[in-house]
Amino acid sequence: MGKENDGDSASPAFKLVGFRNFVRHNPKSDRFRVKKFHHVEFWCMDATNVARRFSWGLGMPIFAKSDLSTGNIVHASYAIRSGDLTFLFTAPYSPSISGDSAAPKASASIPTFDLAACRAFSASHGLAVRSIAVEVEDAEVAFHTSVAHGAKPSASPVILKGRAVISEVKLYGDVVLRYVSYKDDVESLEFLPGFESTTDEISSFPLDYGIRRLDHAVGNVPELGLAVSYVKAFTGFHEFAEFTSEDIGTSESGLNSVVLGNNDEMVLLPINEPVHGTKRKSQIQTYLEHNEGAGVQHLALMSEDIFNTLREMRKRSGIGGFEFMPSPPPTYYDNLKKRAADVLTDDQIKQCQELGILVDRDDQGTLLQIFTKPLGDRPTIFIEIIQRVGCMLKDEEGKTYQKGGCGGFGKGNFSELFKSIEEYEKTLESKRISETTAA
Repeated sequence: MGKENDGDSASPAFKLVGFRNFVRHNPKSDRFRVKKFHHVEFWCMDATNVARRFSWGLGMPIFAKSDLSTGNIVHASYAIRSGDLTFLFTAPYSPSISGDSAAPKASASIPTFDLAACRAFSASHGLAVRSIAVEVEDAEVAFHTSVAHGAKPSASPVILKGRAVISEVKLYGDVVLRYVSYKDDVESLEFLPGFESTTDEISSFPLDYGIRRLDHAVGNVPELGLAVSYVKAFTGFHEFAEFTSEDIGTSESGLNSVVLGNNDEMVLLPINEPVHGTKRKSQIQTYLEHNEGAGVQHLALMSEDIFNTLREMRKRSGIGGFEFMPSPPPTYYDNLKKRAADVLTDDQIKQCQELGILVDRDDQGTLLQIFTKPLGDRPTIFIEIIQRVGCMLKDEEGKTYQKGGCGGFGKGNFSELFKSIEEYEKTLESKRISETTAA
């Protein structure tokens, strides 16, 4: 959908038509049943402290663990959760402890974990996402169907203690798409078999800033056509939206982007590529250089009350939490009342300005969004906090739900975001230039 030619991704015929000419259509073309995002796993070198930092910064308690205390001598893994959103942080133990024999490896709760790969991953990418996990009806079927349609296998299906199955295929760069399915009642499991609950340890100090689920996970790649065609082919996902540099760039830099979605459009995977030949290097290219290749650029976390979420997060920005990109100028909010007065009250618009929240809308709903600064040492991965307004529907059982992607992806705010990132990058460049001159 939305392409002048939907053939070979390596062909010059792959051409974006842009936001204005794109016609949204959902062919319900998934090759296997995809239920929802299950979790996102970060590979790192110190899972304990990274998990605690994210827990404190996002209001997501550590609810499950697999480490030495649970009998796992291969890796330390800690899972944090808020609503339906789960992050998993995994780090390797020393090979002098785990060794290379089969018996110690059997203690790993994530059997697809590889010590050498994890070390190489962290050295190459820094703090980064290793796997985007989706819950499917059958992880074995999803894996074999994906491979049969061109997916590059990463880990064949593994049964976890007779209760769950996981499998993995390569997504882009060193990121894998992990399939998770359950064989029995999942209510009795905190997370995955092999993990133990930490609920008793945190009950005296609960954290909840209102974040409820993963809305979308964005990847940066060198060539958009190759990546989109590859993922579409093995998942059956359809194109939900697309943007070109003319739609969302600035006078200095830009990007091209395609959003892929599953049948119910609740699993959304936007993919970006850099635009070359602009005044400044594209932020996507900067990411690719610092990340040493393709990877997850940002994770959009859905809040049930973005004003409360932002107040809690900003309280902790300077004490172990996450910092945010600079707010737009006052003129942005002067114009906001004209654009969103029918959806947001005067008080809500005032709160948007106080907290630096951006607002955009499409023909179906409204999007409130804000972006953090990079999460680690490198100018790579960051987090987006969002709230969608409108698009409320009822399912077959009469339950009310919000349509996926309601309000779009902030097309109208990209120029403000780009300007903010450009200014941030300029501060890094000016420091390097001044030091070079002084030397």
